[in-house]
Amino acid sequence: MFARKTQEGRSIRLLLAASLLAPLYAAPVSAATERVFGWVEEGLIMPEKTAVKFKLDTGALTSSMHAENVERFEKGEEDWVRFDIELEDIDTDKKVETTFERKVERTIKVRGAGGAERRPVVLMKVCLGDRVYEEQFSLNDRDKMNYPVLIGRRTLERIGLVDSNKTFTLEPTC
Repeated sequence: MFARKTQEGRSIRLLLAASLLAPLYAAPVSAATERVFGWVEEGLIMPEKTAVKFKLDTGALTSSMHAENVERFEKGEEDWVRFDIELEDIDTDKKVETTFERKVERTIKVRGAGGAERRPVVLMKVCLGDRVYEEQFSLNDRDKMNYPVLIGRRTLERIGLVDSNKTFTLEPTC
C-alpha cells in the first residue's frame, strides 16, 4: 500500500511539473524572435552607416560601443557626454571619425579582471539586418577588442535569436 501511494504521488508530481512547463515550450514565437542571427554580424552605426562587426553576446547584459575621448558635461540640468568614434568601415576599408553628443541615460558599474569602472550609457541607432534599432550602449574604449560593437541581452531580446554556429547571416540593408 505504501509503495502504491508513493507511485501515485510521483505520478501526480510529474503531471503537475509537465503542466507547469508546457506553456514554456508551447509559447508562440514573437515576430522579433523569428529571426536567427549568427554570433558575429555586420551592422551599421547610424546615421553615418559605418559598417562594422557586431558581436552578439548572450553573456553581456548591456550593449557596448567603442568610444574615445569620452567627456561628460551638463546641458541644462541634464548629464550629457561627448565622444569620438574612430572605426574602420569593413566595406570600404576607410577610417571613419565622428564626434557625437548624447544625453546620458544612466551610468553602469562594470567589473572585470582589472577592477571596476563606471561607464555612461547613451542611446544610439544601429542597423542589423533590415531594421534600425535605437538601443542603450555603454561607452568604452574597445580599440584592443576584436569587435567595436557588442550587442547584449537587453537588446537581443528585441532583435531575435543567436545561433552560435553561424556568422554573417544577414547583410545590413538600412
